[in-house]
Amino acid sequence: MNTQSKFPKQFSCEFFPPKSEKGADKLHNTLEALAKLEPAYFSVTFGAGGSTQEGTFDTVKEIQEKGYEAAPHLSCIGGTRDSIRALLDKYMSIGVKRIVALRGDLPSGMRDRGDFRYANELVEFIRAETGDQLKLEVAAYPEIHPQAPNAKKDVRNFVRKVKAGANAAITQYFYNVDAYFYFVDECEKQDVDIPIIPGIMPIINYSQLTRFSDMCGAEIPRWIRKRLESFGDDKASILAFGEEVVTDLCRKLLDGGAPGLHFYTMNQTAPTEKLWRNLDL
Repeated sequence: MNTQSKFPKQFSCEFFPPKSEKGADKLHNTLEALAKLEPAYFSVTFGAGGSTQEGTFDTVKEIQEKGYEAAPHLSCIGGTRDSIRALLDKYMSIGVKRIVALRGDLPSGMRDRGDFRYANELVEFIRAETGDQLKLEVAAYPEIHPQAPNAKKDVRNFVRKVKAGANAAITQYFYNVDAYFYFVDECEKQDVDIPIIPGIMPIINYSQLTRFSDMCGAEIPRWIRKRLESFGDDKASILAFGEEVVTDLCRKLLDGGAPGLHFYTMNQTAPTEKLWRNLDL
């Protein structure tokens, strides 16, 4: 059993900012339903395409006002020290105590990369500005970041973020449990001593999952792809199979010592709720 098992188990959920009034109503209902499961916090991704933080702020504010802990994703790419400082002040003014610190992608059409090149620089800046007032989560890639030249450099980049002051990490989603444990082992060889929490993507829609996975470099194992393809438009079979596969993945992770799970909810209640109950969390 790896040393990740020494950390207390922590379970959390992720939302994206709604783009319409209908989406806002749906998220409101999802928040109320998943809050009953008592996750440690709800993280909130950027606005559409990572181009704006306004939608993120509004969603975070709603979560905080309802008495739950929210953790905004904060991207540094294209940002300046002044703009990031102002955003930190804005979040802290509404009681935010946790930030997911990311490099992010340069929005389409924007050429200025800003004052920060990498996430470790953002983590260093936040620590310098706020001391230990904020818990900082960073990203990890068990199957290697799609832009990393090789696995060794990818681990090295992750270690930089940890040494800059990260408290914990959330991984990109994956369906190969060995990828996670091998990544954890490699990090431990580099004296990484923070929780590395697996990101969990429920299988809801095959074409959507394929599109996401192609973009972020997450591998869908061939046997899962082929089984999902065989279901065609049979949504009930896709959901049932997906629930079985992801529940099994989560069990293996927790039994192997993973320090919790972070659910990518896609602003839906049922898939995460079913996994949560299957696992008796």
